[in-house]
Amino acid sequence: MMIAASGPSGPETVLSVSHASKRYGGLVAVDDVSFNLAKGEILGLIGPNGAGKTTMFDLVAGSQKPSSGRIAVHGRDVSGQSAHRRIAHGLGRTFQIPRPFPQLSLIDNVLLARQNQTGEGVIANFLSPRRVAAEERAAVEKARALLDFVLLSRLESEPAKVLSGGQRKLLELARVMMADPAIVLLDEPAAGVNATLLEVIIDRITEINRRGISFLLIEHNIDMVSRLCGRVLVMASGQLLCEGTAQQVATDPRVIEAYLGGAA
Repeated sequence: MMIAASGPSGPETVLSVSHASKRYGGLVAVDDVSFNLAKGEILGLIGPNGAGKTTMFDLVAGSQKPSSGRIAVHGRDVSGQSAHRRIAHGLGRTFQIPRPFPQLSLIDNVLLARQNQTGEGVIANFLSPRRVAAEERAAVEKARALLDFVLLSRLESEPAKVLSGGQRKLLELARVMMADPAIVLLDEPAAGVNATLLEVIIDRITEINRRGISFLLIEHNIDMVSRLCGRVLVMASGQLLCEGTAQQVATDPRVIEAYLGGAA
């Protein structure tokens, strides 16, 4: 049975997915899924392996285009736009396996994520050198502040290849924040992270969320989901199965059936 998760009433909707489907020939990976993400919300998306949640995530991020349906950011239809174009609309994402440039320093990795710099144009470097220089200084200051925020400032000159898996997740969080997103898509931030760094990641996500930034979180770590997410969506077999609090979905018979084949 398919359901449509509309999101909480009242708050502004920043992300809207309407009847999204993704087909690969005869295979339907995502089947008529609808949900909204409200401003300031941390929304969890969970489901057993093969549920279609990663494909759904890629449709929202712009890595793939839906076969049908509509995806809107701040009311703007972005269904046919690339991931790069969606960043310009305030939609950023992290990856389950972080992808830093291993030979570049941490600060250069963060600086690469900045958007709409005057110095990106060759002519501007000649016509507005002072403006370009001022923007460069501001960008460096912002990158350093973000590295400090994720507790990596002491390593800012080190190449990204020296980082542990958990530190790479923190670096990726700094990189996505460099683009000033209004919405952040988090792809399994707990995967491969030790308990100590996981607490840091949870704390940093909470602090960013306090600033009004919304999150859509895919995660297998149910403890993390229950701590961060006020609302959780569950997918199974490409469809949206149910929604509710973490406690509600954990005890829903449909969820137990999807995960355990009926074994309680």
